[in-house]
Amino acid sequence: MKLPAFEYKAPTSLREAVSLLASADESARPLAGGQSLLPIMAFRLAHPSLLVDLGRIPGLASIEVNEAGLRLGAMTRWRDLEDDAGVASACPLLAAALAHIAHYQIRNRGTIGGSLAHADPAAELPTIALTCEARLDVIGASGSRSLDARDLFVGPLMNSLRNDEIIVTVQFPPWPNARRWAFEEFARRRGDFAVAGVALFYDEDGGRARNAHIGAIGVGDTPLRLGGAESALNGRHVDEATIASVASIAHDEVNPPSDIHGSSAYRKGLVATLLQRALSRAAGRS
Repeated sequence: MKLPAFEYKAPTSLREAVSLLASADESARPLAGGQSLLPIMAFRLAHPSLLVDLGRIPGLASIEVNEAGLRLGAMTRWRDLEDDAGVASACPLLAAALAHIAHYQIRNRGTIGGSLAHADPAAELPTIALTCEARLDVIGASGSRSLDARDLFVGPLMNSLRNDEIIVTVQFPPWPNARRWAFEEFARRRGDFAVAGVALFYDEDGGRARNAHIGAIGVGDTPLRLGGAESALNGRHVDEATIASVASIAHDEVNPPSDIHGSSAYRKGLVATLLQRALSRAAGRS
């Protein structure tokens, strides 16, 4: 299908990009990798009057690992993350999810800022950012601000950014070496959006789990943290009984929609099964 008519600008600075978005109507959109926005436009599900291409703005693509954790420029592409050896140690959960994100060709163009702003609850990065408590730096006409990933997602394909705001960086907190973690996802075909997925980590204290973080993909209007399952895991030895109990709580905690790819009951069962697998893998990880 052909794209609808739109105006196109390619600024060379953040200030210029913000100015263009601020002076346009509310339908104007920043363009990062375009791997989600352009197909939506082709299907006439979005009709932006203006696309502001961020690709010529210097300094937006970067990968930095330091004592503060993993800091990523918003225009960093998926392939850049796959090729960087430091990402796997700085945030293993993110590294594990990379292979499940779309296909090779899309990962060559897709960006982390674009994925977060797109806010698809069936995409991997929004849930990884939520689970890891990432923080975002954004800039707009009124200046710069930071927000937690949990405050970005407000609905399916909906974020809390103002029309003139652009994501600049994403900061993942430091990752302890001894942390237990796992990522599990089920899709119809490799590279498809998840029918359901689970991302988790926890630390240990005297052999018991603490600081549990459990995220779910594709089973809500937004990425989800499973607070009930986290509470059930904290303070317990991660044995077969605990794993079964936590998975049962997660099953009842989610209320996914039904669609052509699976019923609500099927997705609830998937979450429980994937969480069992993930906890077993995390418990056995040295």
